[in-house]
Amino acid sequence: MAKIVIYSTTVCPYCVRAKQLLTRKGVNYEEINLDKQPERRDEMVQKAGGRRTVPQIFIDGRHIGGCDDLHALDKDGQLDGLLA
Repeated sequence: MAKIVIYSTTVCPYCVRAKQLLTRKGVNYEEINLDKQPERRDEMVQKAGGRRTVPQIFIDGRHIGGCDDLHALDKDGQLDGLLA
């Protein structure tokens, strides 16, 4: 099973949509909530190549992008292979 990390905030609707998709896929993920751990925002920005928005999603250390990027991978049939 792939290791999934998602940087999020509590009220972000895109974060909710991304987590819902991962839950529907039946995969576990580590959520780093930047509202609760604001000191980790710089870590996220560095790992995400300068992106500051949430969510930022990583699968096995590979930066996937945000919610739209995750859904695009699913629509293109590529997400299941990354999650396996």
